[in-house]
Amino acid sequence: MPKIFITNKSGRPQTFEVHGWNHNLNLTVKPHSTSTLSAPDKSSGAIIALHGGHEGEQAEITFNGFGGNDFIDISNIVGAGGNITIQQQGEPSTRKGDPLFMQNLRAAWKKASPATKDGLKGSIFLNKKGEVERMGPIKDNPKLETFVRSFADGKTYIGIGAWNGSPGVKTDNDQSSAGKGTKNAVITYSDGDATPSHGEANTAHRAPMEQMNMVEHVSASEAHKPENNKGEVGVDLHNNSNKACTYFFYDNYWNGNGTAGANFDKPLKSVRLAPKASRFVPLPASFKGRVQRGTLIPATWVEFQCEAANDHAAHGDISLQQGCDGAATIQGTDGAPHGSGLIGGFTKDIITHAPEKAKVKRQDGVICL
Repeated sequence: MPKIFITNKSGRPQTFEVHGWNHNLNLTVKPHSTSTLSAPDKSSGAIIALHGGHEGEQAEITFNGFGGNDFIDISNIVGAGGNITIQQQGEPSTRKGDPLFMQNLRAAWKKASPATKDGLKGSIFLNKKGEVERMGPIKDNPKLETFVRSFADGKTYIGIGAWNGSPGVKTDNDQSSAGKGTKNAVITYSDGDATPSHGEANTAHRAPMEQMNMVEHVSASEAHKPENNKGEVGVDLHNNSNKACTYFFYDNYWNGNGTAGANFDKPLKSVRLAPKASRFVPLPASFKGRVQRGTLIPATWVEFQCEAANDHAAHGDISLQQGCDGAATIQGTDGAPHGSGLIGGFTKDIITHAPEKAKVKRQDGVICL
């Protein structure tokens, strides 16, 4: 069964109408996140971005259609308010859509003559600063179609195409060209550039593990280097503090599209490390949760998943949403672009000199934020 990966690269949540999948329920994708939909073989449908309740740019998909190929395209027939692209997973040559549609629209509007702008009344909507915020349906205004073709022709579906006896426009018809067999679909949305990143577009790579440093008052120079463990799934766990510590791994109770059920009472396993010690901790590839010092809250959370559904790679971050009991870092060890030496988290003591009103004494006597 093919998958539809929808990545929101913008800094705000984006809601999509879903037709044909997800029980036809709307889907909201959190900022800088990816949601996954399952699509039955030979199914068809559309993912439509909503802007203030108005339909905008849309991705249209038919899986395993004529000749056993997928048919994908991006259409702006019903409007626009953001940028969107689509391609088959691992096949950048199949990419459709203008990744900078809105930027090009705004630039064209600034250059447009007063007569052109007058002909687009009711089709182009401006914000309080006089900037283009949204575009209405192209199908409702022939002058809007002419205007959009001036900067986006051949990049997205603009007209109605070959339909009901009309031959359509070749540059539109070309948008419906067949893909390469049937594969997962990668949709990328952004208020900026909607070109998919390497990790979104090509999800064949899998990160074998992540490296974590649970540190206390440690400088960056003291951090351990990543260690490889022959491709096993799991983490390299380092205790860079000056005292022994037990670390608890919590697998989420459930995981959804951008949501999860945090586990507070049933750790999957625990590992005790002596000061400055480290060891490899094997984990199931399905693990998606956190590791923390001890079992009490507040605590610094090292959140991670061993194999994400969208790109089969490991991902992680350091979270202080449940408080802070010390520093921690996380780093990929696979050598992929998303793990090429980048370190998430922090190594300095941020508790000692924090405002007193921000501090609490945990049940075990440890001062936390």
